[in-house]
Order: sequence, then structure tokens, then C-alpha cells
Amino acid sequence: MSEWTTLGLVGGVLVLLAAATVAIRALRARNDSGLNTAILETFRMRVHAWWVLCSVLAATFFIGPTATVVLFGLGAFWALREFITLTPTRPSDHRTLFVVFFVIAPLQFVLVGLKNYPLYSILIPVYAFLVIPGLIALEGDYKRFLERIAKIEAGLLICVYCLSYAPALMTLKLGPAHAFGANARLLFFFVLMVQLSDALQYAWAQIPMRHVIVPSIHPTKTWEGLLFGSASVTLLGGVFWWATPFPWWLAAGMSLVVSVMGFAGSLTLSAIKRDRGVRDYGTLVEGHGGLLDRIDSLCFAAPVFFHFTLYWLKMQNIPQPW
Repeated sequence: MSEWTTLGLVGGVLVLLAAATVAIRALRARNDSGLNTAILETFRMRVHAWWVLCSVLAATFFIGPTATVVLFGLGAFWALREFITLTPTRPSDHRTLFVVFFVIAPLQFVLVGLKNYPLYSILIPVYAFLVIPGLIALEGDYKRFLERIAKIEAGLLICVYCLSYAPALMTLKLGPAHAFGANARLLFFFVLMVQLSDALQYAWAQIPMRHVIVPSIHPTKTWEGLLFGSASVTLLGGVFWWATPFPWWLAAGMSLVVSVMGFAGSLTLSAIKRDRGVRDYGTLVEGHGGLLDRIDSLCFAAPVFFHFTLYWLKMQNIPQPW
């Protein structure tokens, strides 16, 4: 029953994406639709990116949790590469970056796969954050020392540590009758709510008389988009409560939290891009630049969603595997 429920959730989302693709193509074919072509093109590119993300994620669900952890690990590696490329380093940082990319980042996801929460929860924010300054200091290059440390550690925190909590959802024991399908649905629910939040906040931001929150950082982030988009996602979270271990009211509340944190992630990563004077982190995803442009909301929302879920399971007296 669990597998059929998972198939229904994933299949339903893919059907909705297919319907959205057909609708957008039909509207683009009509010259008298009266719709803003720029907005329509933005939605077309978003749907294209969602096809890639949802299809790959759905495929890993049916391979197993290990494949899901590996997928997110590769995504974190690429996102960190985009982040570091955007913020140039000095030659004396290369040895430190080698350790970051090929030791610390992979180890974080290995520990997630091994369900070692006590260690992966502190590996980066404690041990890595102490090791990195020491490694850089050993090179004897003190120019922009604090700036270089902050840049590397910020990238590691956002792209690797925060994102690793998304596949970590696959390691939670959600109930007495523990099944992989339940974890797959929970992860898919999380990703779906984040993506819907991005889309609905953008859609609500297009209404007339809108009020931009921070024009200098993100001209399409408005108070109307944040408030009405979050409210819409909250309602949808309540509708999809059956895909989670939560009651309907908590699924709605979790969706609200995800929406707000996703907004914070998008705004923060946009501020970094503005600081560096670029539009996108890369060119990997059509319509969204780099991979980090697509998963910025996921990075900020993942650790909060994971820990809220963990707190709920503890309240239900469901022991975890660590």
C-alpha cells in the first residue's frame, strides 16, 4: 500500500507538470492571449527545471535511499563548486579547498547514509569550521584572511551541510511500521512544497500595486508574494498531509515554515550574487542559471524541516536509529 501511495504522489505531480507544459505551449502559440510574454517565458523555464528535478528525484526513490543520498551529495558538490567559482580564491587556499571538496563534503553525506546523526550534525559547523582556518593559516598567506575563511565556510555550510538534511529525511524512522516508501513520500512532499512556494510567491508577486521588499537585491520578491504565496502553500500542505507522518494541521504549518525559509534562502543567495556583480551562479539549468540558483530555497529549508520532523517524532515516542 505504501508503494502505491508513493507512486500515486509522484505520478500525480508528473501529470500536473505535463498539464502545465501543455497549457504554457498553448498560451505561447496564441498571440492574442493578453498575457505578459516575459512572465510566461519565466514560468516555461521554471516548469522545465521542475521536470528535471522531479524526474531525477522520482527515479532515485525507486532505486533506494543510498541512491538518494548519492544524488544529493553530487548536487552539493556541484553547488559548492558554483559558489566557490563565483567568489575567487587565492592560490594558497587550494590545499584547503581540496580538503573541503574531497574529504569534508563527501564525509558529510557518508555519515548521513550511515545514519550517524550525532556526528553529521556537528561535523561541519564544529570540526570543519575549526580545521579550515588552521589549514589556511598554515599556508602563511594572511591577505584577506577573514574574508577567505568566511567565504569557504559559508559555501560549505549552505551548499553541503544544509542540503544534506534533505536526504537525511530518508534515514528517519517515521513510525512502528517503518517503510522506505514513507520516507520517500516525506522527501518528495518537502521538495514539492519548496518548489510550489517559489512558484506561488512569484505568481502572487505579479499582481498590480505590489510592494517590493528589497529592490536592490531581488526586484521580484514582494510582500504580496511572500504573504499570499506562503498562505497558498500552507493550504496545499494541508491538502497533501497524507504524504507525511503529520496530522493535517501540522503538515500545513510545516509547509508555512518551509515557504518562509525558502524565501530567506532565495533572498540570501541573491544578495551574494549582487555582491559579486553576477546574475546567476552558472549555466547548468535552463532558465535558472546554475544548480545553486535552483536549490537555494531547498538549502535553507532542509535543516529546519528535518529538525521539526525529528522533534515531532520524539513527541510521538518513536525511537530513531542512532
